[in-house]
Formats: sequence, structure tokens, C-alpha cells
Amino acid sequence: MQKQKNKVIVGMSGGVDSSVTAYLLKEQGYEVSGMFMKNWDEDDGTEYCTAIEDLKDAEQVAETLSIELHQVNFAAEYWENVFENFLSEVNAGRTPNPDILCNREIKFRAFLDYARALGADLIATGHYVRRFDAKNPLYRGLDLTKDQSYFLWALTAEQVNASLFPIGDLLKTSVREIAASQCFVNARKKDSTGICFIGERRFSDFLKNYVKPEPGNIVSASGDAIGRHQGLMFYTLGQRQGLGVGGIKDHPDAPWFVVGKNLKKNELIVVQGVDHPTLYAKGLLARQINWIGEPPRLPGMYSAKVRYRAVDAPCAIETDGDNLYIVFEKPERAVTPGQSVVIYDGEICLGGAVIEEALT
Repeated sequence: MQKQKNKVIVGMSGGVDSSVTAYLLKEQGYEVSGMFMKNWDEDDGTEYCTAIEDLKDAEQVAETLSIELHQVNFAAEYWENVFENFLSEVNAGRTPNPDILCNREIKFRAFLDYARALGADLIATGHYVRRFDAKNPLYRGLDLTKDQSYFLWALTAEQVNASLFPIGDLLKTSVREIAASQCFVNARKKDSTGICFIGERRFSDFLKNYVKPEPGNIVSASGDAIGRHQGLMFYTLGQRQGLGVGGIKDHPDAPWFVVGKNLKKNELIVVQGVDHPTLYAKGLLARQINWIGEPPRLPGMYSAKVRYRAVDAPCAIETDGDNLYIVFEKPERAVTPGQSVVIYDGEICLGGAVIEEALT
């Protein structure tokens, strides 16, 4: 892509991807500086919060590259625009994805506005995606094992077109090789996983600080109480681990899986067997639709992912007002309310929506 503007601020997290992003843009002739964003204040300095270590790594890379590193605290914006929504969804018995909302509200809105106030023409991030044209701006990353387009479906075309993604054309192995060749301190740093504000601690331990759990019955599809759950917010559809209902008398040894939640009765509904029919949905209803570029022709045939690591599922898509309906060619497993369905046309990430319910 031919560059037309030259002042770029890179969102530098202290990780290898954003570090190599800054290096590549400087090599391409851009006027580069970095921005370290602090989005979470709770537990700052504890074993779960890596912000201090991450900032140190970002500073060392910036020094190696001889670029300025700005710092900004978006914790208030994160709490109001991301975390409060996360808690609301959890209390409603849904399974939200706060990383998607963080990208829309913080990394490509608050950061973009702040960078422009500093005189930047563009921002850049270390996401494994590619940008091509204004009509259909967002494409999958070349490294399909690292492609992060799923997490960017809620962006606008304006946000994408104001951003650069230089590592989207690279494999992760190549990114680490570049970092090592430049003697970056984080060349072999472990990739961050999970939700940023939870860190490496257990999800249930973190959530108890903000939501009061209400234990209740675990019931079979026939309504028999077979165990106790610790609070519906700790479980998601398709979950197997942590149910504590194995080895029940008069039941086969097949593992149990979560298939639903009854909020009124505070019951967690489970079935046995990895291929139990109630784990699968023929389609879904989704809302909060967002098309990144030009809306696709609907009704039409496309592909969709209901989870980040899911394989693309061919499907028929149509809309009715604010509702998006998807019918899969083959039933999909564990279609989960609160999660995102992301729609593709080949390499193009068209957009997506938030799953409202599975259709059986």
C-alpha cells in the first residue's frame, strides 16, 4: 500500500507484534512514535497485572528504535464503555466478548482521537489483519493461525482506513525473527491470552469481586437435579470442565456439557455426550449488526464464525430490520448468546453482529 500520510502513532503494548509494527513502519519511511495505553487500574502492581512489565518492554523497544513513546491512561473510558457492558451481559446470563468492544471503543476510537490530537495522520496496531480498499477495507491476516479479523468486526470503515497493519502480511514466525534480528527484549515474549483485565487468574475468582454468585441446581435435559453450580455467570454453552457431575449413579460415563441456562429458576442445563443434538444449532438470530464497508447483498450465501477458533461455516444470511438471521449448511456447535458471529466473503471480513439466540 502506497503511503500518502507520514506521521504514525503505533499502539505499543510491550508485545512483539506491536514492536515489529513500529520497526517496519520506520523502515518504510514513516515518522513513527509509540503510544502505551493503560486501560485497567484495578489490582495495579499485583501478580495479575503486567502493565509495569509491559511498559518497561515498550520503553526498551522505543529506545532501541530511537522513537518517542507516549503514555495515556484510558482506564475511565474502558470502565464506562467496555467493563460496565461486560458486567451487564454477565448478569443477563450471556457470554460477552469484551476484547471486541475494547477494540471499537478504546484502541480504534479513544486512541485514534488522542493520536490525532497529537498530530498523527494514522495509527497502527500489531493486529494480524490486512487493509486494502475503502469499499471492503478489512481482510484476514495472511497467517490464518493468527488472523484477528474476528475481533475487529465492530469497527467502522473510517476507523480501519485510518489504521495500518503492517504485520498482517507476515507469519508469526517471521515477526519473531524480525524482533530477534533487532535485538528486541520481547522477541521471545509469550503472547498474551485471555481478557486483559483478568490476566492469568481464574475467571471465577475475578468475577466474584464484581458480581455476587447465586449457587443453584444443575439439571439434566429431563429436569432432574444432578448437581450444584456456583453461579450461572461462571458457565458458558458447550462447557465441559468444572461441572462436577461426573460419575453420577444410574448415568453412563459420557461427559456432561452445558446446553442452556434457566435464569428464572437459576438452573444450569446439561446433557451427556460431545455430539448430543441439543449442543448444535441450525442457525441463529443476531442483533447489533455492523458492516465495516459496503453492506453485502442480502439475502445471500457467505461464511461465518461463531467463535474465534471456529472453522468458517457456509451459511445463508438475511436481515429483517435490526435482526440478522443465519442458517448454516451444517449445524454449528455451541452457538452462544452474547458472543459474536463474524461474516466473511472469502478473505474479506464484512462485519458481524452479537448473537441473540441459537435457532434449532
